[in-house]
This record gives sequence, structure tokens and C-alpha cells, in this order.
Amino acid sequence: MTRFLFPRWINPFLVVVGLAAVGGGVYAAAMGGLVTDPKTLNVGYMPTQPVPFSHALHAGQLKMDCRYCHNTVFDAAHAAIPPTATCINCHSPAGDNGQTALGAVRVDSTKLQPIHESWKTGRSMAWKRIHNLPEFVYFNHSAHVNSGVSCKSCHGRIDQMEVVYQHEELSMAWCIACHRNPDPHLRPQEFVTKLDWEPGDTWGEEEIQAHKEEFNINPQVHCAVCHR
Repeated sequence: MTRFLFPRWINPFLVVVGLAAVGGGVYAAAMGGLVTDPKTLNVGYMPTQPVPFSHALHAGQLKMDCRYCHNTVFDAAHAAIPPTATCINCHSPAGDNGQTALGAVRVDSTKLQPIHESWKTGRSMAWKRIHNLPEFVYFNHSAHVNSGVSCKSCHGRIDQMEVVYQHEELSMAWCIACHRNPDPHLRPQEFVTKLDWEPGDTWGEEEIQAHKEEFNINPQVHCAVCHR
């Protein structure tokens, strides 16, 4: 019987294949573990919006409550993006008498043209989502704000942002840290949307404990809380 012999070129070929496999593994780890990590990819994400809406002006200087635009945040899992009609309440085109409902509110700025066009055509504004969670993650806004967790905990000081950007990691480890110890993020429910609120002498450990008992707040780290 004739013994089969592999060609000589097989040996260097196997070396090349091995190096390619190792290199591919390192590349995949780098791309999956570093480049796509929330801390390096999403923090600071600040897309250009179709209208340069200033939260620093509206929520900061004018003290508009978050719920005026995001009116479902206390009742639904998602915080609603305001329709054009909400903007038109203040920035409607001037009427026959040249006045608006609020008088001093700007309506003739070129920056408002997309809003006015949206109102005329009935087409929604193409606002770009800033805070994106994976599809396999369930987050309920109403469950958090009704428990006394402020918008600030996840979104930062929106009232100081001229252009909104992602302020926190929103990673699983970041969420779990809060779920294990929610105390620093709790406040009286009536101050949830007051972004400049600071705990004073009337909000200490005893008040926090009483708040947790009233709203049945306990450490929640079970997988099914977020992955349903």
C-alpha cells in the first residue's frame, strides 16, 4: 500500500491559517469589546437635529417642565417625542394681525422653517434619537420617575445643554449599579423633573427609607427585570 504524503506547502499554509485565526480573534475582541463598548461609543453622542432646539433655553432659562414636551413619561414606558403641534403652540406663524398667542415668542426665525413646513404638510419632524438601548433591553420610564428617579440620573443636566448629548454610559453594569443601590438617585416625586434640585436637611437617610417603603423600592438585579 502506498502511503499518502501531504505536500510540503501544507506546513507553511497551516502557520498562515493559525496566524490569521489568532489575528481575527484579536480583531473581533477589539471591535466587539472596545469600539462597541457604550463608554467609548455612545457617551457624548450628539447628532445634528433638523431644528436646533435649545434645551438650555427652554428647560433652563424659561424653566419649562420636561413633561410639557415629553408628556407620557409618567404614564408610559416611552417618553413621547413632541409632535409638531406642541411646537406650534408657541411658535405658530403670525396671524392676520401679526401677533402670536404668546406675543413675544419668535415665529419669524429661519430656524423655525422646518417646523412651519411640518405643520403645513402634516409630515412629522425627523428628530434623531439620542439615547439608544439594544432591542433586547426593556426600560420603563414611568416605573422610574414614579418611584422618584429624576430625569437627571440618566440624561444629565438637560437644562444646561444647548445641544442634547448622551451623558451616561447606559451600559448594563451602569444600570445594575443603580439597581443595587438606588438611594443616591431617589428624591421626592414632585421634584423628579426639577433638574437643579439638591437634597437638603429634610432629605436624609430616614426620609429615603420611608420613601422606599412607600413606593416599594427594593434592589432589583434579576435578569427578567430588563430582559423580557
